[in-house]
Amino acid sequence: MFNEGTILENLLPFLQTPIGVAIFVPLYALWVTLLLPGVWASMVAGALYGTWLGSTLVFFGACLGAQTSFLLGRTLLKNWAQRRIAQRPKLEAVQKAVSREGLKLVLLTRLSPAFPFSFLNFVYGLSEVSFRDYTVGLIGILPGTILFCGLGDIAGDLAQFGQVLSGKDDLKSSLIRLIGLLSTLAVVWLVSRAAKSALQDSDPSL
Repeated sequence: MFNEGTILENLLPFLQTPIGVAIFVPLYALWVTLLLPGVWASMVAGALYGTWLGSTLVFFGACLGAQTSFLLGRTLLKNWAQRRIAQRPKLEAVQKAVSREGLKLVLLTRLSPAFPFSFLNFVYGLSEVSFRDYTVGLIGILPGTILFCGLGDIAGDLAQFGQVLSGKDDLKSSLIRLIGLLSTLAVVWLVSRAAKSALQDSDPSL
């Protein structure tokens, strides 16, 4: 029978080994390319490696996955991405705006959590933005990366993180997690608000 707790108990300790650290970046890149949610994986990285090492690994893994998705959206998966975007007018507007504004819009949309990180990589691939500007714009994911890795770090060590995921942590851990979560949301909200304002100034349709 599928047991999420058992899988976590076996997988997470392995990721703390030297081999696990070495393969975390390509694993995270694959995670992003498969359009899986990155917040949970970023929190795991924070719990496993701490805020700063975790953020570094997540950043490089996210960049590798984003670049892979960008190139797939521009080549092999172009038709699939076009069909998906046609169903979401907001993303279609992003594609057109990025084609006009380039790096500026890439950076702003990366700063705003209102846009889906993984699928947005395919949107960029369909735009006219250069691969160089797209790659430079990935620096915009740093605030969110540090915040969610920091939240995972606040959860504590590996054993405590497993308790957090299962909802079995004690009152003290719950309070620490709540404070971290509120702080995280406050900063993300401020960054998102600033990015949204700048985006609307650039293109009112976004």
